[in-house]
Amino acid sequence: MTTEDLQNYGKESMEMAMTSFGAWSKSAQAIMTEVADYSKKSVEGSAAAWEKLLGAKSMDKAMQVQSEFLKSSYEDFVAEATKLGELYVDLAKEAYKPFEGAIAKVTSAK
Repeated sequence: MTTEDLQNYGKESMEMAMTSFGAWSKSAQAIMTEVADYSKKSVEGSAAAWEKLLGAKSMDKAMQVQSEFLKSSYEDFVAEATKLGELYVDLAKEAYKPFEGAIAKVTSAK
C-alpha cells in the first residue's frame, strides 16, 4: 500500500464519517423536534382534561371525562411511539448508507 493509497483511504473514511454524522444529526434533530411537539401536545391535553374534570357536575360525567382522556392519551402514545420507531429506523438507514460502499469493497476483496 502506497502513501497515496493511505491518504485516499483516510480521505474516504473521513468523508464517510462526516456524511454519516450529518445524517445522524439531521435525524436526531427530527426526533428531538417530534418528542418536544408530543410533550407539548400531551401537556396541553392534560390541562384541557383537568379543566373538563373540574367542570364535571356529576361523578358519571367525571368518569366519562377521565375515560375519554385515558383513551385519547393511549392512542396518541401508540401513534407517537410508532412514528418515533420509524424515525429511528430512518436514522439507522441514513447513518449506515455512507459505509455500504466500504463494506462492499471489503467483502468483494476477500
